[in-house]
Amino acid sequence: MNQLRRQFPVWGTIVDVDCYSQFVSDADLNEAMKQITDFCEAVDRDFSTYKDGSWVSRLRRGDVAIEDCPDDVIEVWDLCAQAKWLSDGAFDPWAVAGGFDPSGLVKGWAADKCADMLVAAGVPHVQVNAAGDLALRGGWYDSASEEIKPWSIGVVNPTNTLEVVKVYEITDGAIATSGTYERGAHIHDPQTGMIAIGALSATVVGPLGWLCDAMATAVMVGGADSAKWFGQPELQGYQVFGVNRHEESAWEI
Repeated sequence: MNQLRRQFPVWGTIVDVDCYSQFVSDADLNEAMKQITDFCEAVDRDFSTYKDGSWVSRLRRGDVAIEDCPDDVIEVWDLCAQAKWLSDGAFDPWAVAGGFDPSGLVKGWAADKCADMLVAAGVPHVQVNAAGDLALRGGWYDSASEEIKPWSIGVVNPTNTLEVVKVYEITDGAIATSGTYERGAHIHDPQTGMIAIGALSATVVGPLGWLCDAMATAVMVGGADSAKWFGQPELQGYQVFGVNRHEESAWEI
């Protein structure tokens, strides 16, 4: 079983890729890795709010309409609209200062795309970690037991990041965590414009990376009241682990 692990800087963070394949050569693995690196750099060029020439920056300035944008940008725009509706507006990239900012969704979307590109290249066991937004495919290969096992993903205590408070076993799917413990208070309540106070951290697990990413951001706004959203048919099969902001307790569904 060939294993390849790579890290590369993009989007102002580090993307970590870990994959295993029995039948794909090292050369083909390296070529597949180059393709996802190129894709991530293209995502940065298209979606960055810090690059004046990106499609998102041009949308924010009103230089172009969404209909003028490439298919990937239109896709992310439409997914943002779905997430806004599913979260009762708690996730709203149009309510951000300066205009449309899909940053709370696009990393999870891109991680899924990268994982699927590797699977399409013949790599069945994949983990893509885009700064806390993880896309997981096919479990991982344990060479000691020669078995395929689910990926074990830990959720840390936001007040003590050395302590793991929850572990999810995931073979296929995605997991995303939002919180203040790494980037500080950076998530705002779209309704008030103030810093979100619903949760100290929020983790969402489910089939789709973009939806996990967006709903984790929304739970930071909605807190425990967010549980009602996950009764919707579109969110069946999603799990949530939230840490309350003003008391040492957590909740999950």
